[in-house]
Amino acid sequence: MPFSPQRISYLNLALCILLWASIPVASKKILVEMTNVQMLFWSTLFSFTVLAGVLAAQGKVWLLAQYDARAYGWMGLLGFLGAYLYYVLLYGAFARTSAAEGFILAYTWPILVSLLAVVLLGEKLTGRRALAVAVSFCGVLVIVTQGRIVNVAFSSLSGDLLALAGAFVFALFSVLGKRARYDQTVSATVYFAVALVAVTATLLLPSPAGEGPGVRWPSAALWPWLLYNGVLVNGISYIFWFKALANGDTFVISNALYLTPFLSLVYVYFWLDEPILPSAVLGLLVIVAGIGVQAGRKR
Repeated sequence: MPFSPQRISYLNLALCILLWASIPVASKKILVEMTNVQMLFWSTLFSFTVLAGVLAAQGKVWLLAQYDARAYGWMGLLGFLGAYLYYVLLYGAFARTSAAEGFILAYTWPILVSLLAVVLLGEKLTGRRALAVAVSFCGVLVIVTQGRIVNVAFSSLSGDLLALAGAFVFALFSVLGKRARYDQTVSATVYFAVALVAVTATLLLPSPAGEGPGVRWPSAALWPWLLYNGVLVNGISYIFWFKALANGDTFVISNALYLTPFLSLVYVYFWLDEPILPSAVLGLLVIVAGIGVQAGRKR
């Protein structure tokens, strides 16, 4: 008996959650030898290659000629935000703080989406949304201060700020892209093409650490992680994500995504041997509670 389109949608969503939850593990493994920009270069190269291959396999290359300069300018801006700047900040956070802490803070972007929607889309800030923001912000404070809200002791303030900045950028990317009406495979390919140009240009700049510009060739131990991160976590997962959105209930999908940080804590514990602080779990629960307040609706 064939699966219904909705079940196929949720199967694709499950694949996204399984892959995205492993972002902290893959990042930490790669960042042992590379900077965040070097890691992003290789991951973006593989992501663009696999998405371009999918575009060709689907016979959609001809669609590239259907968009005008304005459309490509808009896709370019979205690609710079969502496929370049977001990952620069996220990988930079992982280089400075624990994988669990950085990833949980990065997953505050849905709350920021609500705030940006008020400013950029003219949506109303309801009492429910205001309460959700306040609750989730308390969760962020618990994580960042490791439960010592009164006697603040940051484990890595710079790493935490980078993770939160990444969340803001991804929220901005989501809000600006809400009204975009482009073919999903085409737009994803363009996003990573723009990101590849941007990260390559970044690598040509002198390094602050004095390492000099240029691309660093990965060691043999890094190739599996770079391929996994670029092909599956960043590249193919976009296809799964688009298919999940096509026929699934948006309410169910948006809430199910918050299984990702929970699963990520399990990955981090077993693959990186990082201790899971009780404050991180508590803070995550508070953040999810805030998201639950925001997502609540009458049936």
